Amino acid sequence: MNESVRFEDKVVIVTGAGGGLGRAHALLFARHGAKVLVNDLGGSAQGEGANASAADRVVSEIREAGGIAEANHDSVTDGDKLVQNALDAFGRVDVVVNNAGILRDKTFHKMDDADWDLVYRVHVEGAYKVTRAAWPHLREQNYGRVIFTASTSGIYGNFGQSNYGMAKLGLYGLTRTLAIEGRKNNILVNAIAPTGGTRMTEGLIPPQVFEQLKPELVSPLVVYLASEACQETSGLFEVGGGWMGKVRWERSLGAGFDPREGFSPEDVAAHWQQICDFQDAVHPNDNLEALKEMMANLQRHAL
Repeated sequence: MNESVRFEDKVVIVTGAGGGLGRAHALLFARHGAKVLVNDLGGSAQGEGANASAADRVVSEIREAGGIAEANHDSVTDGDKLVQNALDAFGRVDVVVNNAGILRDKTFHKMDDADWDLVYRVHVEGAYKVTRAAWPHLREQNYGRVIFTASTSGIYGNFGQSNYGMAKLGLYGLTRTLAIEGRKNNILVNAIAPTGGTRMTEGLIPPQVFEQLKPELVSPLVVYLASEACQETSGLFEVGGGWMGKVRWERSLGAGFDPREGFSPEDVAAHWQQICDFQDAVHPNDNLEALKEMMANLQRHAL
C-alpha cells in the first residue's frame, strides 16, 4: 500500500476487532498512524459469553509496535457507550468499521426465533447503533468514513444462512442510503463482502484454501476505503485471497405493457424470455435511474 495513505490525527473504531478480520483491520490502521478503538465483547462465534482478553490482546499488539489504541468491551448494541469511549479516549471519531458478527447457521425449517433475532441484533442493530452514535460527530466535523461488512451470503444466498444473508444484504441497503445522506457532509460510506480464514469460516472452507485466505489480505481495501485519498461512496466490494472486485446491480431492459388496457398472467408468460433477457442490460445507480424504463413505458402509452 502506498504510504501516502495515512491516518495521523484520525480516530478509527473497529468493532469485533479481537480476532480475525477485525484484528487485521485494527493492526493495519494503527500501522498507518490511526488511533484505534479496538472493540470486542469477546463472545463466541455463536454470540455466547464475553471475555475482555480478546480486545486487550490486540491493543497490546498495537502498543508494542508503537501504535496508539484503547480497548472497548461493550456489545455493539450499546453503540452509544462504545462511541463515547472513543470520544473520552481520543476526543473525536473519524472512521467507523462495522465488522462485529456472529453465526447461527441452520436451515430455515429448523431455525427458531432466537437464531434469527440474535444474528439480526449483532449484525444489523449493532451496526446501526454504533454508526448512529457516531453520525452526529461525523456531520459536525464535516468528515467521516463508514465501512459496513456485508457478505456473499447476502448477495448470492447460501444454504443454511437465511438469517445471516438477510442481515448482510440489509447492511448494504443501509450503506446505499447513508451514502446519499452523508455525501453533503463529506461522509463516505461503503461495504465489503469479505472472504477470510477466521473462526467464523473455519470448517466451512476446505483446509488447504482456508490457510490461504488470510484476514490480512482483506484489510488493505478497508484501510483505503476509510482514507481521505478515497472518494468512493455507496460501493460494494467482494474481497479475499488477494483479489477484490466491485459489485453492481444489473437489470434487463424488460418488457412494457399498456397500463390503460391492462395485461394478464398469460401476457407475462408470453414475454417471459424478454423480461429475463440481459442483453443490453442497464446498471441503475439510484432510484431515478431505476425508474427510467418504467417512466418510458408510461410515456409510450400516455393518453
